[in-house]
Amino acid sequence: MQLARRMERLGTETAFEVLGRARALEREGRSIIHLEIGEPDFNTPPNVTLAGVRALSEGETHYSPSAGIEPLREAIALDQSRRKGIVAGPNNVVVTPGAKPIIFYLMLALLEAGDEVIYPNPGFPIYESMVDFLGAARVPIGFIERDGRFYWDVDDAVGRMTRQTKLMIMNSPSNPTGAVLTPDDLRRLAEAAVANDVIVLSDEIYSRILYDAEFHSIATLPGMPERTVILDGFSKTYAMTGWRLGYGVMPESLAPSISRLITNCDSCTATFTQMAGVEALVGPQEVPEAMVAEFRRRRDLMVAGLNDIRGFQAATPGGAFYVFPDIRGTGMSSREAADFLLYDAGVAALSGTAFGANGEGYLRLSYANSLENLQEALQRIKTALESRSAALVSS
Repeated sequence: MQLARRMERLGTETAFEVLGRARALEREGRSIIHLEIGEPDFNTPPNVTLAGVRALSEGETHYSPSAGIEPLREAIALDQSRRKGIVAGPNNVVVTPGAKPIIFYLMLALLEAGDEVIYPNPGFPIYESMVDFLGAARVPIGFIERDGRFYWDVDDAVGRMTRQTKLMIMNSPSNPTGAVLTPDDLRRLAEAAVANDVIVLSDEIYSRILYDAEFHSIATLPGMPERTVILDGFSKTYAMTGWRLGYGVMPESLAPSISRLITNCDSCTATFTQMAGVEALVGPQEVPEAMVAEFRRRRDLMVAGLNDIRGFQAATPGGAFYVFPDIRGTGMSSREAADFLLYDAGVAALSGTAFGANGEGYLRLSYANSLENLQEALQRIKTALESRSAALVSS
């Protein structure tokens, strides 16, 4: 079968390939600590699960409108208003099976071949994959490490934004760096977007997993409501990765086009899943708040532990649940280091290059695992590297 040439331009998520190799080692009897997958290790809050079960028992198993059921779209609009100050109603909301379709459908709706797209690199790999797949032009923007933190290179983003730029993708807090855009960063980016008539995709999927600051959305700034699409969802905040429930908040004029793409591809999102989403937003929030508090403890453990390992230097993430240490002091490339940790230390991590070329010299480790397992992972990494150093010296 001869595939279309554009399939050669479609990337993937390396996390699932590493997970496969780690599972194969486990089948051989190896003990592997999983720090490769970006998935909370908590269960979905019980009230949310019960709402989904109740919806199933009440027959909520039929088609729904492509844009999503009205109660969920109303709950999303209210939640965005309450948490972020977004002025939106249900007609600004489109519900999707997971948050990724918002990336896919928005870029399908907007981009022509050759259109320039600004996006973070290192960043979520699907951004770059879709830019390439649609034949658009890459404009990758890197990060700056300063005072033990990562910051998006806003000067570079503003300087490279032109009238040829069609779309700018932002992700704050960031996967994989944990970087958080400051209010001043957002102001500068918004002014440049307005001046150059650029549409913004603001990936805010980690907006509630924030440790040291309040969340701010670029969509609240002058000139931005009419040119911003917010991507958000339930997977990270409510540990609902398998439920496949996400959404976009967008200008009302754009929503019908995104809904039409859903009609052509998915028809709709599962109705009982959407009912569970309503409960997640309007029900008690103690469970997700406790999750964030636990992630903070894990973050502090991982940063301190990694900085105690020779050859590693870890910046402190401001949000999400990943740490992105500089491992150039080990003398290994990112891929070599990831393979070494998997096969020699029994710790599954991702090469920084899984998130773009600018990730060379780094690893991504998810701390969505228990404190006990994280402590064991740190000890395994330290021991394996010490053994490697000793072997290199003796040879």
